[in-house]
Amino acid sequence: MLASEFTDFMQQVVSGLASGGIYALLALALVIIHRSTGVINFAQGEMATLSTYIAWALIAHHAWSYWPAFAATLVLSFLGGVGIHRVVIRPVERGSVLRIVIVTIGLLVAINGFIVWQWSGEPQQLQGPFGTEVYDIGGVIVSASDIGTIVVALGIVLALWALFQFTKVGLALRAAAVNPNEARLVGVRVSWMLALGWGLAALLGAVAGMLTAPTVGLDPNMMAAVLIYSFAAAVLGGIDSPLGAVVGGLAIGVLLNMLSFLSQYDAFGWFTEELRLPMALLIILAVLLIRPQGIFGKPEVKRV
Repeated sequence: MLASEFTDFMQQVVSGLASGGIYALLALALVIIHRSTGVINFAQGEMATLSTYIAWALIAHHAWSYWPAFAATLVLSFLGGVGIHRVVIRPVERGSVLRIVIVTIGLLVAINGFIVWQWSGEPQQLQGPFGTEVYDIGGVIVSASDIGTIVVALGIVLALWALFQFTKVGLALRAAAVNPNEARLVGVRVSWMLALGWGLAALLGAVAGMLTAPTVGLDPNMMAAVLIYSFAAAVLGGIDSPLGAVVGGLAIGVLLNMLSFLSQYDAFGWFTEELRLPMALLIILAVLLIRPQGIFGKPEVKRV
């Protein structure tokens, strides 16, 4: 590989890690909800989009600077996630899985409709906080946006890991998700722990949305493709594995960028930008057929 080609290759890796960090955040949100309810929250992308519109409104209409709007949006998103669980999900969580799935799909439609009603469907622009500078790191040109996205995404993931590993609240969240019946016996308020899980998932989605909007533009459907990539990441890593969600997100981001890079060669000339989504769907199908539990997931064992 020539030096120029190696430089291009490494630039694609860094860019893939940046987009993969976003997929990892949303995949982690999907995993948190799945561990507590056993279903996929199909409204996760719309919740992230709504949070991003709130941040945009604070910046564009109320003259907030980016980081105060970012912090306020995280707080509002967390409270909104808790509220959604208490008002919408809790009444049906003891019912069938299909009922909860239908509720999340209804939530998707409702949030999307609210966004269009409140802010119209016109695309908006949310300026990122990292600027447009580029840096030469060992001959590899890396944008400040990619570096900032990677740092923020990994920082949020590490903070969440510390919460789950080193705090009583994190331990209670894990217990409520893994074995709610036994958790109740030792005094854990399972219902409120599940609500906190929804709040954390909404917070993660908000970060993913605010990191995505400066690149793709802000519109009511901006997270649709990101949700599919994130679902592929969660399935690849293991739908019940937080570590798998992070690794899967980074892997999906780098893989898709690598295929785009290799498309300049004859052997990979078939790959175009239009095939990114079908490739993600193919990954989902392949994993479900070959190893349904994902890379880090454990196969389900049932006693008979």
